[in-house]
Amino acid sequence: MVAVSKNHSAESVKIALNHGIRIFGENRVQEAEKKFLNLKNNFQDLELHLTGPLQTNKVKNAIKIFDSFQTLDREKLAKEFSKHIELIKNKFFFIQVNIGKEKTKSGILPEAADDFIKYCKQDLKLNITGLMCIPPIDKNPKFYFKNLNDIAKRNNLIHLSMGMSNDYIDGLKCGASYIRIGTLLFGNRNYEN
Repeated sequence: MVAVSKNHSAESVKIALNHGIRIFGENRVQEAEKKFLNLKNNFQDLELHLTGPLQTNKVKNAIKIFDSFQTLDREKLAKEFSKHIELIKNKFFFIQVNIGKEKTKSGILPEAADDFIKYCKQDLKLNITGLMCIPPIDKNPKFYFKNLNDIAKRNNLIHLSMGMSNDYIDGLKCGASYIRIGTLLFGNRNYEN
């Protein structure tokens, strides 16, 4: 489980840590730095995932704080990561697939996913370990989760990040290895930077 702590206080994160949670998700580099730089020194087993979009000019800072990147969603970003091959050798990447082909969401379209995965793994030598998606909010997520699972199997990827507070059970039933839970753990977002 990835405890999505975006827009929640550092105090909320500390409470979660004291209850044994070790994997957290943040959407922005600056917010993650403020909350997690000191905590990562105190909790060696803390793992931080980027679960939001990343601008290429923030890649170097992101590499310093995040262990895993769940939103690799375009060639330009993949190329930027590949420029820092020594810094990312212990990092993990999930390709974000726009599984519902929604204009308002980021991600590689499903029909382009196989080629993009191959490009990232073989040409850029990125450590692609899984896929991530956010299904359309007004449709049954199982159909989309199963499609993501099919893409992962075709490409020998072992991890799937799918399912959030409102659909994580469907995500688990469809093979999720990571679910991203925020509201159920922390309540409604109440902290703004």
